[in-house]
Amino acid sequence: QVQLVESGGGLVQAGGSLRLSCAASGRTLSRYTMGWFRQAPGKEREFVVAISAYGSNTTYSDSVKGRFAISRDNAKNTVYLQMNSLKAEDTAVYYCAAAPFGTGLQLVEYKYWGQGTQVTVSS
Repeated sequence: QVQLVESGGGLVQAGGSLRLSCAASGRTLSRYTMGWFRQAPGKEREFVVAISAYGSNTTYSDSVKGRFAISRDNAKNTVYLQMNSLKAEDTAVYYCAAAPFGTGLQLVEYKYWGQGTQVTVSS
């Protein structure tokens, strides 16, 4: 069992930055593909970015490519999401998740989820 806890969300002006963290307990994350998803009010949860188990591969959604950066510190059992040049449309609850198998591009691959952290970008 893996427990994931996100932190770092908040209110920021458009153009600003936030750094989200996802701390894991229960098991080491080193063998899991890790992903960030987000869900805006009235919308489905959508893929943001995924990073492979040892960090060699990352995949970003087109909407955040060039603005967001995912990283992981397996020694600290933590995954990060650096969000720059934030836009109003980035407003959502952000979730981190762990996938034991697969590329991490599909929501159904993820077995463990955090509770989410709210990111609000004011325009």
